[in-house]
Amino acid sequence: MQTKLNEEKKEIEFAIEQAKKQREISISEFFTKNRHLLGFDNPLKALSTAIKEGVDNSLDACEDANIMPEILVELKQTTPERFLIIIDDNGPGIVKQQIPRIFGKLLYGSKFHKLSQSRGQQGIGISAAALYGQLTTGKPIIITSKIGKNNPAYYYELHLDTSKNEPEITKEEVVEWARDHGTRVEIEMEGKYQKGKRSVSEYMKYTAVANPHAKLTLVEPDGTRIEYPRATEVPPIKPKEIKPHPEGVELGNLINMLKSTESRTLQSFLTSDFSRIGPKTAKEICELANVSPNSRPSRIAKQEADNLFQSIKKTKFIAPPTDCLSPIGQEALEKSLRKEFDAEFYAATVRPAAVYRGNPFIIEAAVAYGGNLSKEEPAEIIRFANKVPLQYQQGACAITKSIMSTNWKPYGLHQSGGNTPIGPLVIVVHIASVWVPFTSESKESIAHYPELVKEIKLALQECGRYLSKYIKKHIQAKAERERINLFEKYIPELAASISKLSDTSKSELEDNLKIILTQQLKILNKEDGTIKED
Repeated sequence: MQTKLNEEKKEIEFAIEQAKKQREISISEFFTKNRHLLGFDNPLKALSTAIKEGVDNSLDACEDANIMPEILVELKQTTPERFLIIIDDNGPGIVKQQIPRIFGKLLYGSKFHKLSQSRGQQGIGISAAALYGQLTTGKPIIITSKIGKNNPAYYYELHLDTSKNEPEITKEEVVEWARDHGTRVEIEMEGKYQKGKRSVSEYMKYTAVANPHAKLTLVEPDGTRIEYPRATEVPPIKPKEIKPHPEGVELGNLINMLKSTESRTLQSFLTSDFSRIGPKTAKEICELANVSPNSRPSRIAKQEADNLFQSIKKTKFIAPPTDCLSPIGQEALEKSLRKEFDAEFYAATVRPAAVYRGNPFIIEAAVAYGGNLSKEEPAEIIRFANKVPLQYQQGACAITKSIMSTNWKPYGLHQSGGNTPIGPLVIVVHIASVWVPFTSESKESIAHYPELVKEIKLALQECGRYLSKYIKKHIQAKAERERINLFEKYIPELAASISKLSDTSKSELEDNLKIILTQQLKILNKEDGTIKED
């Protein structure tokens, strides 16, 4: 009996001791130990991820303020393992009191609850880059920002207090800055710089393709300056914020919305807090759920909320509005490809808007073919989500899977099994959505929603049909030219044989045959759309 009491006492003491060790984990502490989740798992990737987050912020800020972006990215090597990243933009700037929170606090932003297309969503990106810099070098993030010509420029040096997830200001002052408005961010971090695949220069090139209205400049560590001029002077469509669509709501979300709404009646809640629900439909939903339309939303019981949720699921709704999206556009996407890739043929397409889980989205696709593109390598795949290049986790992405599962052989391309087609080809796919279903916080690949995969494949097939017409036309023309060239070699022998049979001079026959070949080439060149010498 005494032994049993001693064992129980030990168990209680152990539980009390364990309780003393348990404490709240701040979001900053979590990502300090799990930085790979944010894309900072190696020095090469960390450098590219930090630049991506900074450029995304700059592009979003410029577009929100109707400013045509001009963004400078500069890299300076401070030690063999460290680089200073500078991102300088002409955006609207940031008001003084918001600067520390935006750059020194994880999960702080304006877009998480906003249903409209934007690059950033979680409020993690740039502050995570600052955190990585702090972890690897101990240096603060430096911000200079100015909101107007007649306003002062504020200079901040910040650390992140990871135990509290709060900014720690180490320096704050007003400085002189030549810009009328804009923001400059400087982060020193451990990194590795290289050119080629999944590099910073590749990211900048792809960003230029997805953002043809932006003027981008990259200064590499060796001083090389690469300019990415605008492909168009037309600004992108500015997306509008929309309300949640009822088809995408889940029971837990509905309960939270009922608690937080400012609407006084259930009917007005349904019409004002959701898109595509009118007064008549709202009343029908309430009747189907056996709940009074005049009930106060905050007093709806859980069972009544469940009944309401079930009646919403049984109701047919119009698809959500699509003015919350800002696709690149067929013409602009094709212009971007022409600017960045030396090919012979270009085609782009934009699919009609579709919906997944109540979220509207648009798929755009484009191809570039021929020219100086590699003929022996697999096609170059460029993936975009809300105009942001996705450089990593390509194999896990719905876009890649859709490309590989598309049969490219009928379109005149070589393809082995379910692999990427081989040939001088660039394939671009862009998903524009109010909420992109990324597979992780690092936002590197897109989840396999059937609705997304279906639209991606339809867009690829449409581009494939355009490409097929071009390839077939040019292959036939090439074969015909080869036949003409071959025939030309035998003209002297043919003319000699005909001359013996017809008493016509050999030279005259040769001239006539050459005239016929020349006329055939002219017809072929006209049909083929190419310009060649006679």
